[in-house]
This record gives sequence, C-alpha cells and structure tokens, in this order.
Amino acid sequence: MRVAGCHDRGGIQQSLDVGADGVLVPYINTADEARQAVSCCRYPTAGTRSVYFPQRSMNKGGLLGYAGAANDNVIVALQVETADCIRNIDEIAAVPGVDLLFLGQNDLCMSLGLYEKYQFPDMYFSDELRDATDRLRDAAAKNDVILGLFLFGTDRVGEFLEKGFPFISVGNDLHHVLTQAGTYVGNVEGISQDKGRQPWQRRSTALF
Repeated sequence: MRVAGCHDRGGIQQSLDVGADGVLVPYINTADEARQAVSCCRYPTAGTRSVYFPQRSMNKGGLLGYAGAANDNVIVALQVETADCIRNIDEIAAVPGVDLLFLGQNDLCMSLGLYEKYQFPDMYFSDELRDATDRLRDAAAKNDVILGLFLFGTDRVGEFLEKGFPFISVGNDLHHVLTQAGTYVGNVEGISQDKGRQPWQRRSTALF
C-alpha cells in the first residue's frame, strides 16, 4: 500500500491493520525519515506500531500468530525520488528494517533539474540519472536491499533486470486503460479506412 509519507503514522497503521503485506513510503530524503517509516511498521520494541485486536490482518493467525511474526514479515519499501535522497542514500540504505528501495525516475529527474536541461525523453538516458542510479545500486548491494522501479511499458524491463532491479512495476491502471484503448481506436481507424463507407479518423484529446 502506498502511504502519504514517513509522517503518515495513521495511514501506515491502517494499511497494515487491514491486511497489506507492506507499505511504499514516498519522498524519503534522510536516514531519520527512513527510520521513522520503519518504526511505524514495527511492533515494540523494534518500533512504535500499536497493537489493535481484532483487525483484518490477524484473521488467519490471530493476535499472537500475526503480531509475533509481523516484524519479520512486513515489507518496508522507500521511494528514491529526490536529489537529497541520492545524496544520503548510503545512510538510508543502511537503516535496519529497510527491505526495498524503489526508484522513481520521473520525480528524481525533476529533482535533479533534468527536465529543464533535456528534451523529453533524453533525461531518462542522461549521465546524471545514470550516476544517481549507480549510487543507489551500490548502496543497496552493500546492505542487501532489494531494488524496484516503475516503468511505462516493457521496453526497458530487460535492461533493468540486468542492472539488478528484480521488482518492476509495469505501468498503472490509467496507463493500461489508455494503452489498450489507444490500440482499439487505432485498429478501428485502420479498419474504417479499408471497410468503411466514410473513413473514420479519431479526434485528438488530452488523453491520447
């Protein structure tokens, strides 16, 4: 479950209580913020998560069955999406309890000023983003932390698998809907050129 941030104790607690296996925490900039996120996900004495019973996450194992193993099982994923996060990535990756570092290329490019420097989509292939990604990879490898990222489409999946990113989110619900809808519209346009009495052409919209 994606929560509002490391400050979102209520959202983190609720997400885990309703049964999420873990949380994705955006906009992490410092090791202290990483520690705060981990603390909200761990029961004492490792953290500050409060115990509430009954809750959906305890349906299967009950209070002792769930809570006793939760600190080992709950996944804490932190989004890497700012220049400050990259500057502090060695300390962030070393925080105990951080399981996954999730690279947000869009926000990181914005934070690094690459949208101002490059024409789209050149920022995604820039030296600056490559260097930041390499720093992230090195820090994750030193601390045995899993790497993830978000991609639109599958063109670069193989590239990032080779770079050591085993957790890859391919698109989102809106991307999938627009991609499939665009395919259908394109097909209908082609068919109308061949079969229609009056060839049909789509009108441009803000979506596609």
